Amino acid sequence: MIIKYILPLTLSTYLFAIETIHSSISAYAESKNYTGSKQKEDGAVYGIGADLHYGNAEYKLTYEEGGANTVQPPMTKDLENQKIFFRYGYKFDKRFKINLNYAAVLKDNIAPTDGGIIGGGGFTYTFNKKLAFNLTGYFTDYDDFDVIQTDLRIDYKTKFDKVKVKFTSITKHINVELDDESAASPNYAQNARSKYTTTAIKAHAHYNTYHLGAAIYFGQRAFAIMQDGFKVQHHAMEFDRTYAIGGGKTFGPLVVRAQYIYQRATELPMSNEDVGVSTTRLIANYKF
Repeated sequence: MIIKYILPLTLSTYLFAIETIHSSISAYAESKNYTGSKQKEDGAVYGIGADLHYGNAEYKLTYEEGGANTVQPPMTKDLENQKIFFRYGYKFDKRFKINLNYAAVLKDNIAPTDGGIIGGGGFTYTFNKKLAFNLTGYFTDYDDFDVIQTDLRIDYKTKFDKVKVKFTSITKHINVELDDESAASPNYAQNARSKYTTTAIKAHAHYNTYHLGAAIYFGQRAFAIMQDGFKVQHHAMEFDRTYAIGGGKTFGPLVVRAQYIYQRATELPMSNEDVGVSTTRLIANYKF
């Protein structure tokens, strides 16, 4: 299945490469392990993408597919899903840039979020070389409910001798709106709260060819858009803790990174608390 998405993505990357600068292609693989879950045991996710710059415009596209071994019963089959993410950005000048986002759950064989569509848009204002501000809103349309999310991100860059550091704060406001006329909603998302607010603090350090990053999220969230529109948590899980750490190294045009992420959640349909989700992620990024 993934071949039909890789081929056009590779061809478009080749065509843009003729005149683009600072563009890249990337691939990642994730291994997931669930503890205390009544639905999932373990799983894997794979993704491939391109980040193409042409003049003042940026085109970023990612295709992702994955799956998980489920607990049977109560589940009747293992999970399979496919997603696609796209962002268009345009930089008007050194200070002002806009972004338009699109994502879709192309397939999910166990959740009613199958076929969900996400749209979004926002802007970045750069005050100076150290400080930047981004505001982006997302609207997610599922058959049985909708999600409205607003992200406020502040980036601050500084330097300690030869070490470049970027600190980031992110605040997410999430509204979950159930469709009262749907028969499926009460069985899937009815235990979700109508409003969530969660805040993240991130840090990324860069020394010569080495990279180190860490992040922590405070507060609860459900059905959230993550990673600037390139991850969507569309299963009925309410997360209340997230810790992440990662490191990497640059080899010429190639950047290789490894990340570990731990999340704690409640499975909403059955109010199953203290579910642990451990994710190990490997990422390769090639610049041209």
